[in-house]
Amino acid sequence: MFQSLIDVVLPVFLVIGAGYTATLAGYFKPGHIDGLMRFTQNFAIPCLLFNAIASLDLSASFDPRLLASFYTGAGLCFIVGLFGARILFNRDWEDSVAIGFCCLFSNSVLLGLAITERAYGPDSLTGNYAIIAFHSPFCYGIGITVMEIVRNRGKGGGRMVGSVLKAMFQNALIIGIGLGFLVNISGFALPNVVDDALGLIIRAALPGALFALGGVLVQYRPEGDLRTIAFVCCVSLLLHPALVWAFGTVSKLPQDLFRSAVVNSAMAPGFNAYIFANMYGRARRVAASSVLIATGASILTVWMWLTLLG
Repeated sequence: MFQSLIDVVLPVFLVIGAGYTATLAGYFKPGHIDGLMRFTQNFAIPCLLFNAIASLDLSASFDPRLLASFYTGAGLCFIVGLFGARILFNRDWEDSVAIGFCCLFSNSVLLGLAITERAYGPDSLTGNYAIIAFHSPFCYGIGITVMEIVRNRGKGGGRMVGSVLKAMFQNALIIGIGLGFLVNISGFALPNVVDDALGLIIRAALPGALFALGGVLVQYRPEGDLRTIAFVCCVSLLLHPALVWAFGTVSKLPQDLFRSAVVNSAMAPGFNAYIFANMYGRARRVAASSVLIATGASILTVWMWLTLLG
């Protein structure tokens, strides 16, 4: 069990720690980290997702039981986060939606892909890519729709629909996924030279993104709202994977897809949780601190889930 922590989990977090330490020491400036994050989030990772979706066996990958298990769990965690923030911590509705989004959005790309690949090999990522294909559209669709309903109570629905569509189709990850689907469905084969160039970019995607994540976390120091932050961490790291485990077991999800579903659901809130909170100017401190603290705590919780998965 301890060996899985050494072999699988720690290398990923050592890369994050390297980015954190280098930025904290001033060797990398915030502008350098912002540029690296922009490259990975808006270019390299969309290329990775495009290439993965373009070559994915759609009939074998998109098992309805996988998507139902993962996204039912995610949706329930959003509801728990929303009403938990409202009832337990007396936050207003807008803050509660942002906190619910933190409970909803697991870091399935930067952490989920890296840890699944190290734990079970590159051939085990089929379920990850199927989840990621719907992750941003699902999470942003829910978060933006509920936030716009809360903010525009009593107003027309046109503004709400426009806000949802604009946020969705300006997201580079969604664009990469959509283009991958188009290539896959069309049966178009990429020229070898393009495929080789994509391979070079893709190899930089995950390590660069993990290093940049460490640098970004330096900017957000945990302060205040500790009970709310602890609540978000428990929902993200414990409740979500427990729900997915239950749903996957009941639906008899195949082992490789079951592992992908549980590992992805066990990830800390992604940086998109802070982006969403910042976009609306609500619960930003909770979002930033939850990303930081849950990412650190997940070293142990991910080890626990990997041990249970065997």
